[in-house]
Amino acid sequence: MFTIGDFAKYGRVSVRMLRHYDAIGLLPPARVDAASGYRYYEAAQLARLNRIVALKDLGLRLDQIGPILDEKIGVEELRGMLRLRRLELETQLTDTEARLRQVEARLLVIEREGAMPTDDVVVKSLPRTKVVQLTAIAASYGPQDITPVIGPMFDRLCTLLSEADVQPVGPGLARYADAEEGKIVVHAAFPIGDEVTEIAGAEVLVLPEVAHAATMLHRGDMNDVLPAAQALAGWIEANGYVSTGYAREVSLHIPANHAEWVTELQEPVVPAADGPDRRDD
Repeated sequence: MFTIGDFAKYGRVSVRMLRHYDAIGLLPPARVDAASGYRYYEAAQLARLNRIVALKDLGLRLDQIGPILDEKIGVEELRGMLRLRRLELETQLTDTEARLRQVEARLLVIEREGAMPTDDVVVKSLPRTKVVQLTAIAASYGPQDITPVIGPMFDRLCTLLSEADVQPVGPGLARYADAEEGKIVVHAAFPIGDEVTEIAGAEVLVLPEVAHAATMLHRGDMNDVLPAAQALAGWIEANGYVSTGYAREVSLHIPANHAEWVTELQEPVVPAADGPDRRDD
């Protein structure tokens, strides 16, 4: 099972939102610890969360979503509702384009429920790595907020490396951490040689070794990473591990066509028996 914090991470929603969904009976946790009151969720509940977010982004009120979900709405019905909503929003396309993409991403997850292969998940260690990085804050962990922040950061890093006449020794990687008020710290980095000690305008640091990381490949645009990320979450739970942080994203292949991108997700884990006693955060 996942703590509410981890479940929010995998669902790309806020903890506050999950608590509200619990309060109104829309998405209760799978278990509430009687002694501590901590909420715990199962990977299977991501399916209901995906539908809630998709319907909410289509403009439905939360009090309308519950009855619809109870009627076991199918993917084709959701697609039909999406088409109608798309027509309504065409006159506001500039402002709503990001939202529609996220609805599509949720629908993609729903379509692939139970079908996303996890045979290629590998648990491995991540070596100590010296990197040069830039850091910024994104409004949320959702792709609609991450993409506009991280893209320019990598462009800027490439410029700084070129100016310093330093060649990366590996592919770019993105790392994330929690910030205040539900925001996300975003790190964009490139591995560099140990001989590099300073690069003007950027931070040089050493990422320590990670003993165990559950890893899998995502093929395609990173705006569509949700199915792979949630499949990895299900594998972690099913195989007796606990996540200890956000997944790194290592860009193995980034041609001009985003559909051909190959990104390795590297999520740090420990065996569940060794996991920390984590609070309802």
